[in-house]
Amino acid sequence: MTSSDDPQIQRKLIEILRVIDGHGGAVGARIISDALKERGYPLGERGVRYHLRILDERGLTEGHGYAGRTITEHGRREIEEALVHDRIGFIHARLEEMIYQTDFDLEKERGPVIANITTIKKEDLDDALGVLRYLSEHKMSCRIKVIEEGASDHAVTVPEGHVGIATICSATCDGILLKHGIPVNINYGGMLRFDKNQASHYTDLIAYAGTTIDPMKIFISWKTTSVLDMVDTGDGLLLANVRAVPDLARNEASKILDRVVAAGITDYVDIGDPHSPVLGAPVVAGMTGISVSAGLNSIAAIQEVGIAVAVEPVATVMDYSEFETV
Repeated sequence: MTSSDDPQIQRKLIEILRVIDGHGGAVGARIISDALKERGYPLGERGVRYHLRILDERGLTEGHGYAGRTITEHGRREIEEALVHDRIGFIHARLEEMIYQTDFDLEKERGPVIANITTIKKEDLDDALGVLRYLSEHKMSCRIKVIEEGASDHAVTVPEGHVGIATICSATCDGILLKHGIPVNINYGGMLRFDKNQASHYTDLIAYAGTTIDPMKIFISWKTTSVLDMVDTGDGLLLANVRAVPDLARNEASKILDRVVAAGITDYVDIGDPHSPVLGAPVVAGMTGISVSAGLNSIAAIQEVGIAVAVEPVATVMDYSEFETV
């Protein structure tokens, strides 16, 4: 067998599969070679034929004489798996990019914040707002912006018959810490257990650096939050995430985050002890873990009453002045 596990060869094999798949029919070595050169892979026709033999042997392509090769279903699955590998870390990188764009002024309580955007059916809006008012009456921050159908100026197009609800993403806290000179690493999204109105422990964690889907989107899809129970009884499961700051910045971060809560950016903040787990979430040496409740808890509560939601976490950056308390 002529295949190889060399990473360079593997990358070329995947790129050849993508070229063949994108061609829409049988394609020969010359066309593949030209396409690869345009993508930064200077591989001649002879080299392409060598790689095609490997793909044939693996059942990823099928020969059609002089017409060239087509991709098999097995080959398409191989591309999908490769795309997953390529997307690992993308969510984390996008989150860090958004955090860097945050320039919220705590003193004046104005400036850009990171926003999640959720779409619901237009007919469900009144009921959804009723849930949000209930949360607000029970001291849970519900700053939102309603986005009308057809709007597409906030990175998410609201389809016909739907409305969008923008909420402030808790990653805004990280942008504020960064603005105040505190390095911060956002590590996990999770499900946080509350007992008697006190954060107890994380029941599930997903690392931002190791997923192709935003953790908050995953947890909302599970439909296992109990935000309304927590509001009513003090016991329940909420969405939250974990970041870490240097031990030396712990006290300053605590002061800043107290002001962040007061501004209605987030509801709950728990700061762990230096180089110790925070609510069961691991923290590396030299760092202090900080748990912050997610901005999508209000949306989770809407889902809990049976309203279908389509969530896009960390969707865009919006000005704080656009949000109103329900």
